[in-house]
Amino acid sequence: MNIILKSAKVINVESKHNGSKQDILISEGKIKKIGSSISDKNAKTISVKNLHVSIGWFDSSVSFGEPGYEERETLLNGADVAAKSGFTDLLLNPSTKPVLDNQTDISFIKSKSSNSSCNIHPLGALTLSSESKDLAELFDMKNSGAVGFYDFKKPILNSNLLKTALLYSQSFNSVIMSFPQDSSIAKGGLINEGSISVNYGIKGIPNFAEEIQIARDLHILEYTGGKLHIPTISTKKSLELIKKAKSKGLNVTCSVAVHNLIFNDKKLKDFDTRFKVLPPLREEKDRIALVNGIKSGLIDMVTSDHLPIDLENKKTDIENAKYGTIGLESIFGSLLSLFDLNQTIEILSRGREIFNIKKPEFEVGSKASLALFTINDYEFSKADILSKSTNSAFLGMKMKGKPIGVINGNKITINE
Repeated sequence: MNIILKSAKVINVESKHNGSKQDILISEGKIKKIGSSISDKNAKTISVKNLHVSIGWFDSSVSFGEPGYEERETLLNGADVAAKSGFTDLLLNPSTKPVLDNQTDISFIKSKSSNSSCNIHPLGALTLSSESKDLAELFDMKNSGAVGFYDFKKPILNSNLLKTALLYSQSFNSVIMSFPQDSSIAKGGLINEGSISVNYGIKGIPNFAEEIQIARDLHILEYTGGKLHIPTISTKKSLELIKKAKSKGLNVTCSVAVHNLIFNDKKLKDFDTRFKVLPPLREEKDRIALVNGIKSGLIDMVTSDHLPIDLENKKTDIENAKYGTIGLESIFGSLLSLFDLNQTIEILSRGREIFNIKKPEFEVGSKASLALFTINDYEFSKADILSKSTNSAFLGMKMKGKPIGVINGNKITINE
């Protein structure tokens, strides 16, 4: 099938076409021609007011539900949501039931999602059942398609396990991920430890619960070598620790969840459980430090940290509500409230190389891996949610841009 994108504004700072409106011909899954006026009577034409195009986006932390939590999200609908949100690649967390901790589980995810317009790259659990007791089948899962190993939102309790994993994974060039929280310090905490938690008598999660875990992990990394990724950091001091480690030449990367860039802990003054996330929303000084960490490049990636939760487990009291918000549909529009368009697209394109995933190219002859979107002002509402679950912290937020879909090789998914 041939496809023509009509009068699409190119957003790609590496392309000579950046900022210009072009027709783009896609044939046999590749970009065949870029020009001011292209016609092909046999082609499917996509002509949308204010159409923009960039390389497809990448998200390093996405959860769905299947197998085990299909009421929250299924694998195929989740992949469809991601594609309609502009993503051609994502890392799928192993937080299913049972968790993805063996090669059969990884093969299931790869096989079932193989026809999706968004490439699903599964993460395997680092430890069996994500219980932080025994290492899972890392090498076998790598051979089945796992691009890294992570006990999602669960800290590695045993320091020797992290040491062993970092040493072992070097033999097959893989990434170990460690959730930055000391559970003995954070235990029982519901929100950020600060004025709101103190004033309302709620046990909080202090900043140093994150920072002490990161300090431990970086000491281990300095001893072992290997590749360590620290997902969803949330404090200013965490950034300082990672900056120092990078200056030493340690192979450490990190990400931040978009909601920790947009909101601070004052959102929880009314106990709105949509804002109960992990790590928690921190104080304004931490939020500003995180934004500056993105601008400087110290933070390697921004993730939606998309985590669907069914209504029963989210719309309840602050103590019993589960942590998490969905974010695939809203990450683009919300980032545009902090960064300009070129910066936003660059941020959404970061990080694939950390997980040995090829970054798309925007040039004639390359595989078509494109995100389609428009720039317009609107208020994010339930009508914009495509996920099965609706636990969005971004409802009611004014946004400047809306994703339309993707073209990924011969596959096309458009939100019509």
